[in-house]
Amino acid sequence: MTDFKDRERAEEAKFAMDGETAFRVAARRNRLLGEWAAELMGLTAEEADAYKKAVVQADFEEAGDEDVIRKLLGDLTAADCDVSEADIRAKLDEKAVEARRQLMSES
Repeated sequence: MTDFKDRERAEEAKFAMDGETAFRVAARRNRLLGEWAAELMGLTAEEADAYKKAVVQADFEEAGDEDVIRKLLGDLTAADCDVSEADIRAKLDEKAVEARRQLMSES
């Protein structure tokens, strides 16, 4: 019986760790994505820092990535940047890989 309980606790711990890791990767990805967009829009360093935080915050509006994509597309369009939704989605995937790499190298 204790073997089963130990196994159950281990699975629960792994599930929690996987969830935390996914959250950290998404937050880092969004920050990197905000940095990319800030460069395209020509923001100052202070504006870029605030913008990166705003992109991370945008991800809390709804589940999935659509809220972040919508924010970036709207902001980049308003800044007259020639970027499509497909460009943003490609950059989202690229920054997810970069974020995961960064987090794995830190631990």
